[in-house]
Amino acid sequence: MARIALVTGGMGGLGEAICIKLAALGYQVVTTYSPSNTSANDWLVSMERQGYNFRAYPCDVADYDSAQECVARIRQEIGAIDVLINNAGITRDMSFKKMQKADWDAVMRTDLDSVFNMTKPVCDDMVERGWGRIINISSVNGQKGAFGQTNYSAAKAGMHGFTKALALEVARKAVTVNTVSPGYIGTKMVMAIPREVLDSKIIPQIPMARLGQPEEVAGLIAYLASDEAAFVTGANIAINGGQHIY
Repeated sequence: MARIALVTGGMGGLGEAICIKLAALGYQVVTTYSPSNTSANDWLVSMERQGYNFRAYPCDVADYDSAQECVARIRQEIGAIDVLINNAGITRDMSFKKMQKADWDAVMRTDLDSVFNMTKPVCDDMVERGWGRIINISSVNGQKGAFGQTNYSAAKAGMHGFTKALALEVARKAVTVNTVSPGYIGTKMVMAIPREVLDSKIIPQIPMARLGQPEEVAGLIAYLASDEAAFVTGANIAINGGQHIY
């Protein structure tokens, strides 16, 4: 029976690449989307035309009750989740001087609280079955910081603190918990940055002199989700082209 992988925020960008990679490896892939997303069905149809039979559920990952209800529906309609990839996230970039409480709260709830909200209802099942993979998608800016991202950097750094602590709690039950910290990846969000900014300010910071590709990150995540990665837990794996080495 195929293992079930849940990817939060899987419609587009890195999340879509993760869904496609896992499906190609034989996982039954489920994703979440924001209840306000009116194009979710269009995405599912588009993916089906490409041969991918994904399932998708509306879920406000920033809301604990919504996350609980979403996971309960997946468990009832599809089965228990074997692999959880906490990928959903947002940015509200601005200098700390200009940042308002609402900007801080929105990012912390969506990027950090969501990790608790989505992990809580699946972790016990994994422990009881004696197998599970939890992969938290952080960022290079959670490791090194970034101007205008006190909220985002704090949330992404907090994700790895969560990873390390939970990894210790569930390791004996063959459940691994890891963080992946991508650098600048060629998603639609990054490619929306003006070309002159990419060429003059971002790419020169990357020793490999290019943006990463979503498929490269998805390949790393697929490894961490596999049986071969059973001895990797509590790790924060950087995939940033050498932009930040620590």
